[in-house]
Amino acid sequence: MRAAVLRTYNEDLSIEEVDMPSCPRDGVVLKVLACGVCRSDWHGWVGEHPRVKPGQIQGHEYCGEVVEAGPDSQWQVGDRLVAPFILSCGSCPACRSGESNTCADQRLPGFVEPGAFAEYVAVPRDFNLARLPEGMSPTLAAGLGCRVTTAWHALTGRARLAGGEWLAVHGTGGIGLSAAILGRALGAHVIVVDIVQEKLDHAMSLGMDAAVNATEGDAAEKIREITGGGADVSVEALGIQATVDASIRCLAPLGRHVQVGMPVGHTAHMDVNMNAVYMGNLALYGTRGMPAHRYPSLLGLITRGKVDMSPLIAREIPLSAAGRELAAFNGPTPPGVAVITDFTR
Repeated sequence: MRAAVLRTYNEDLSIEEVDMPSCPRDGVVLKVLACGVCRSDWHGWVGEHPRVKPGQIQGHEYCGEVVEAGPDSQWQVGDRLVAPFILSCGSCPACRSGESNTCADQRLPGFVEPGAFAEYVAVPRDFNLARLPEGMSPTLAAGLGCRVTTAWHALTGRARLAGGEWLAVHGTGGIGLSAAILGRALGAHVIVVDIVQEKLDHAMSLGMDAAVNATEGDAAEKIREITGGGADVSVEALGIQATVDASIRCLAPLGRHVQVGMPVGHTAHMDVNMNAVYMGNLALYGTRGMPAHRYPSLLGLITRGKVDMSPLIAREIPLSAAGRELAAFNGPTPPGVAVITDFTR
């Protein structure tokens, strides 16, 4: 099968013919219909993700059609499925309590095991998978990937965002734009923050309440001015010092900061304004992924027409262009995300 293989950090992915994956007893082999290109892939591509090594087939935002099912699988050949990027064990205390995204025995296709920058991918532990709803395109389903699922869980499972509250979103890449769109669907007032005016304009065209260009002054102070005292919830969607600081400082008393951006490599350790946390009685939440059992709540919201996530998808690309998309994350990126839909080129 064709696959895009990471051979050298910071260089274009190598398009190669590799062996077909073996089918797990408790899983399936999927023909990949679509796979998103994510900033988390970029962290691995530049060598900052501790578990991504040369030789890895990346790609963790995927959906596909079952071409082979193991003897213990619950799925059938021909089923169209979407996968969370964290495949939990299903039996540890975290899984039993419903918090499977914190499972101590995670399987991670695209990071540790071969991922979906390929024509086919093996998926063990297929109880984590969800059926692709009728009428939902594979492109959109893959675009939901880790970005929309993580944003949904950040807002509803961690911060418990309520209608009428003020939500600030720092960074309007894939995961930040997802949080902004979902925040609007939940009835919040949404402020988006970025340094790329084109991305702010795109977000405003989708109905956001205000936009702050962080190159034009203190973003946190501007948010406090717009809201009349600070945001109730603030999502940091980049994983860098400047936006973490602004996210915490923009909050109203008793506000909730959600760390959605991945701090890894040179950003793994940051200075945090603990005085602001102390004086404001703030709550800090981390979040990574979404428990698999929550997929129906998100997919149902979309299929019922309660939220339109299609503006998230900016372009469909061939497999051979995945490396160029990763390189684009080295600087400010244009609005929207890329999804691989052609695995023949």
